[in-house]
Amino acid sequence: MPLLHPLEPLTAAEVERAIALLRATPEFTSATRLISVMLKEPPKELVHAWPSIDLPEREAEAVLHDNARNACFLVDVNLATGAVSSPRYAPAGSQPTMSTDEQVECEQAVLASEEFRAALKKHYGIEDTSLVMVDIWSAGNYGSEEDRTRRLARPLCFLRSDPTDNGYVRPIEGIRPVVDLNEMKVIRVEEYGVWPLPPKAGNYSARRVTNQREDIRPLVITQPDGPSYTLDGHQMSWQNWNFVIGFNAREGLTLHHIRYNDGGRLRSILYRASLTEMVVPYGDPSPQQARKNAFDVGEYGMGMCANSLRLGCDCLGYISYLDAHLCDSRGRALTIPNAICIHEEDFGILWKHTDRRLPDEPEVRRSRRLVVSSISTVENYEYGFFWYFYQDGNIQFEIKLTGILSLGALHAGEKSPYGALIAPQLYAPNHQHFFNVRLDFDLDGTPNTVQRVDAEADPLGDSNPFENAFQARPTILTTEKAAQGHLKLETARTWRIINPSVKNAVGEPVGYKFMPGDNSFPLASPNAWWRKRAGFVNYHVWVTPYQADERYAAGDYPNQSSGGDGLSKWTEADRPVEDKDVVFWYTFGHTHIPRPEDYPVMPTAYIGFLLKPNGFFEMNPANDLPPSAPKKSHCCSGT
Repeated sequence: MPLLHPLEPLTAAEVERAIALLRATPEFTSATRLISVMLKEPPKELVHAWPSIDLPEREAEAVLHDNARNACFLVDVNLATGAVSSPRYAPAGSQPTMSTDEQVECEQAVLASEEFRAALKKHYGIEDTSLVMVDIWSAGNYGSEEDRTRRLARPLCFLRSDPTDNGYVRPIEGIRPVVDLNEMKVIRVEEYGVWPLPPKAGNYSARRVTNQREDIRPLVITQPDGPSYTLDGHQMSWQNWNFVIGFNAREGLTLHHIRYNDGGRLRSILYRASLTEMVVPYGDPSPQQARKNAFDVGEYGMGMCANSLRLGCDCLGYISYLDAHLCDSRGRALTIPNAICIHEEDFGILWKHTDRRLPDEPEVRRSRRLVVSSISTVENYEYGFFWYFYQDGNIQFEIKLTGILSLGALHAGEKSPYGALIAPQLYAPNHQHFFNVRLDFDLDGTPNTVQRVDAEADPLGDSNPFENAFQARPTILTTEKAAQGHLKLETARTWRIINPSVKNAVGEPVGYKFMPGDNSFPLASPNAWWRKRAGFVNYHVWVTPYQADERYAAGDYPNQSSGGDGLSKWTEADRPVEDKDVVFWYTFGHTHIPRPEDYPVMPTAYIGFLLKPNGFFEMNPANDLPPSAPKKSHCCSGT
């Protein structure tokens, strides 16, 4: 049985022990919410030395919130000795992630509010609230005293026609309750006008969609000899790849200690890879819509919103699953079964060549990739997080966006310039999705350097007589501010992470290339409140020296923050990043101008990036793949 890797997430037993120890402390009262319990990762230098050395006892890090004092604090728990540290209080006004319990309790508080019920009756004639849906949304921060000093939510409300109806297509547009989550009561109901409920149903469930297609035949994926990977606990080995799969309440799926077995030598590539934050700003300035934005990682927690994945639906083929062991805010252990899906899939041709002199002997290798994924539902919207590992040394991260759009109501005959009419009297506001990923590179060791690489044409002259010359020109990024940068289509800009101290077969530093995918620029003003809180969107690329406590791009507490934290704060020091233990941060955005085809459920959109070996290997690392056996076609033609 393999050793427990020091970066494997907490087991169910460890979570339960941590909860029991926390409950026994004087700080844990009836007013305390346990926001999260996760592994406190040991120091990096010790992990790199493991298993040659013994590591300290495993520890948990807990985030708690005291509703009575509106105070957030952190506690460390030694799982071996039972020692619990003194609480470390966050700055006054800091608001941790909203818990799943608060989502349920908030909905109950709104539905029980006499003021809310009176507004419903006045505007819509609704007295029975049993079919009203209430989705918790953070209040954000727009400069008011209550935004700074109270734990607030500004829920969005909808009306179903029956208990299984898609209520999102019938938004209660003009009514916005404001809830104090510490007191768990509605402090006021804001009324912006009266909009009729959109008249058309928009159901999508199988039980309610008639005349379903009947021309789809089964597609069967089999691996009769089992998968080619080995999964021991959370330690993965596949096709020369070795890494640890992690998971926590805030970030959700994380990857650790990614190494490649290159001829018997385990070579480090990435120490940690994670989604640190995301923000979804909406572009409609109308009073009832203007405050809509969501920091889905820091406000809701991608791990807490994770789905239990289902074979044949979310995952297809020979599947391995991992559970996520978390807790609810009342101090009860919570397990999400099948939170992580692992499988292999065919990915077309990896490489091929046919020598015209040997036409009957083509050389072709099929590509197979390992998929590690999870999917989270944040009220109306779904995000799928997919890490792909390839046989040629590539690593890809892809986010799949689907679910139901956040909708608004219109009067008959009305349109909005800030969104698309997708059904009668129903529109979807324009919005953007920005994600930030933290990539802690340890490429053949911790001292690494980042280069910005631009393809540029040579000047015209005697050395360029055919006017066709161009070069890939690297710029070494020496400090944090020099490293701040954007994509540049004109120069096919990429970034290269190198280890100057380790040379490859041709005498150059070993390296990996960062290749961005689709991206966007924020369309809101830099003075917009959400942008003050999401400073990470100001640049596509950031580089910082490794600091264990610099984990989240918008800071530790983006929920209702005043802004100016995280990357925008840390990089003001303009620390050196050349030949250092560097962290590469990438911000990528999807601008969504909705269309009727995104209704009632949005087909998946894709966004991500690729890491590609660039001088890391001596040659194509997939050159040793055996050919696939030719198969006889099952297809028929002519009859």
